[in-house]
Amino acid sequence: MVSASEIDLSTVTVEDFDWSGLIQAGLIILAASIVWFLARFLINRLVARAQKGYSLFSASKLKWAQPVMRTLDKKRRAQRADTIGALLRSAVNLSIWTVAIIMVLDAIGINIAPLLASVGIVGIALGFGARELIRDALAGFFITIEDQYGIGDVIEVGDTVGTVQSVGIRITRIIDDRGVIWYIRNGELAKVGNRSQGRYTGDAEAAGDPAKSDALNDGMGSND
Repeated sequence: MVSASEIDLSTVTVEDFDWSGLIQAGLIILAASIVWFLARFLINRLVARAQKGYSLFSASKLKWAQPVMRTLDKKRRAQRADTIGALLRSAVNLSIWTVAIIMVLDAIGINIAPLLASVGIVGIALGFGARELIRDALAGFFITIEDQYGIGDVIEVGDTVGTVQSVGIRITRIIDDRGVIWYIRNGELAKVGNRSQGRYTGDAEAAGDPAKSDALNDGMGSND
């Protein structure tokens, strides 16, 4: 085996250099860039189309509420589309460039087997350390795409009732009637009640109409 110290660099010419590896690496980077650009373009188009979907509130009985409902529907739809788009872009970027880097290293003659082994060990260690973070992110993703709740909805989480201020990938922020802001990790939301999506009329209706509240109390008293 010839060591690097035994090579006479003065006798090495440009013609003697093997350019095939560098050319192959350049082509791999070019192909990855094209795929990355096309993927981002398609994702952005899908997000834009999702944001321009038809309003869910088009029934004739809700014409009086259509201006407000359409605005709320558009905001929620835009939020859901942006979140999904961001997740897709991150996943595509990671996948494309991880594969591209491995292929480039292999093309220029670097033995990637030890590297892959070390990356696998590091990945396992990070996986154990980031289990809760991954769980929160996955929960936030499904909360968004399933439209379990959105900004402005009144939800129940355990003993806490409040209005949703923001829905992030990892944390949902709500504010209760006392003005206390609650930060709740999405992965901990095993059961959530959404008063805004259903036909909840309990506390809100009684508090909003004193006459109904008195009538309700009188009815309960007469039953006794």
